[in-house]
Amino acid sequence: MKIEKWLLCPVCQSKTRLKLREDTILVNFPLYCPKCKQETLINVTKMNMSIIKEPDAQTQSR
Repeated sequence: MKIEKWLLCPVCQSKTRLKLREDTILVNFPLYCPKCKQETLINVTKMNMSIIKEPDAQTQSR
């Protein structure tokens, strides 16, 4: 039997609408949380989630 668990939001730690199995692999996945209404880029391999930090946009200088 495969292990399944709910994917938790990295910001507010509430359940999202996704379930993970132990063989699930996500790369550059935009995870949306319906509770805190935030979107976060994540990678998931072997039930371990890592957050992808995006660089902040910088203004152009002349």
